Amino acid sequence: MTETETNLYDVVVLGAGPVGENVADRTRAAGLTTAVVESELVGGECSYWACMPSKALLRPVIARADARRLPGLREAVQGPLDTAAVLARRNWFTGDWTDDGQVDWIKSIGADLHRGHGRLTGPRTVTVGDKVLTARHAVVVATGTRAALPDLPGLAEVRPWTSREATSAQSAPGRLVVVGGGVVATEMATAWQALGSQVTLLVRGKGLLDRMEPFAGELVAEALTEAGADVRTGTSVASVTRSDGTVVVVTDTGERIEADEILFAVGRAPRTDDIGLDTVGLAPGSWLTVDDSLRVTGTDWLYGVGDVNHRALLTHQGKYQARIAGAAIAARAAGTDLPESDPWSAHAATADHESVPQVVFTDPEAAAVGLSLAEAEQAGHRVRAVDVDMSSVAGAGLYAEGYKGRARMVVDLEREILRGVTFVGPGVGELIHSATIAVVGQVPLALLWHAVPSYPTLSEVWLRLLEAYRDN
Repeated sequence: MTETETNLYDVVVLGAGPVGENVADRTRAAGLTTAVVESELVGGECSYWACMPSKALLRPVIARADARRLPGLREAVQGPLDTAAVLARRNWFTGDWTDDGQVDWIKSIGADLHRGHGRLTGPRTVTVGDKVLTARHAVVVATGTRAALPDLPGLAEVRPWTSREATSAQSAPGRLVVVGGGVVATEMATAWQALGSQVTLLVRGKGLLDRMEPFAGELVAEALTEAGADVRTGTSVASVTRSDGTVVVVTDTGERIEADEILFAVGRAPRTDDIGLDTVGLAPGSWLTVDDSLRVTGTDWLYGVGDVNHRALLTHQGKYQARIAGAAIAARAAGTDLPESDPWSAHAATADHESVPQVVFTDPEAAAVGLSLAEAEQAGHRVRAVDVDMSSVAGAGLYAEGYKGRARMVVDLEREILRGVTFVGPGVGELIHSATIAVVGQVPLALLWHAVPSYPTLSEVWLRLLEAYRDN
């Protein structure tokens, strides 16, 4: 029998994705001994199967689309993308699915890495194989999410793609069915259609990107259709089978669609089913309910950071939470009592509630921060939507011939601040941080008039939005 090895740390972090890494970075910077536990690759979902590989696939697609909108350049880029070269560049960004560099980074901050499946085995205790890791101050669950699959008979035998297969495939399928209408579905439909697949997008709801303003999904659907994809809304999958390599999809209306692969991008589930939550009185497989310091409700030692708390399933927001949690853990370890009266302190993830930014890297890009018009109204704010056609900005015409896009700001009429901002159009992803600052900073519109956008840039849309608010 192997003797159990006991290790004592100030902090134990379950999960070495970007969120777990950032927690460890902050606790080590505060002088706390920290262990990080990882069962797969250090760097997590974002580095190998999500953010980085997906954006590496999409960047050539968007660059070519932009080039084709410019006279004098479009003639030079009419041919197909070099799919093999795009995939090779994607492989480089994932380090060919090796994590040596990120392991070295964990070591460089002075944290200890323990490889293997970590499970809670009681308060402040994590077991990894024959090792027992005990935390003086905090255990942090940063295990993220996995793709959720629908309950369809025989689905496992079909071997469907999830986001992992969609971002790591080494060749383009001839025909690809994508099920879903959210970020993963629209981005992967955009990428693989451009890389040579014939894409059919099946969306159960009325439109794409239903968590954004309606016009965002409308413009993305229009562009996907123009690119050659078959976009079908109000369509559900009734059954799916695979025979001799061909996937056969039957829709709820009885229509039959054949494909080489099928991607389900219909949601995420927390990776908390087998981490020992039951040993500390929590339900396995559940989302973790946390306060704004990311501490799990009803505990004084357990933290749930990133996707596992279901506050905002975005890498950048999880890293933000990690910085907050690391600061809160360090403060409490030093004996500091953290007041709840300062929502914008270093120990409160307040931005999760009404100030979350996101960019969807489709063509056109869709970027938003804060509340949509519908969300603001549901929250009880007295608001007004102000819309501007992005093509009214001189910088848009210079950016691309025939530029199509739209901008909206949601104005709180009582305070005259912004509750939310949405941009849709080529290149708008780089505009969203200015909107984020305006929303988080609760900058009065009277002051925004003095933030003069440079001419002729896309950012001049801010001036057009303010003029539209003033004049209507």
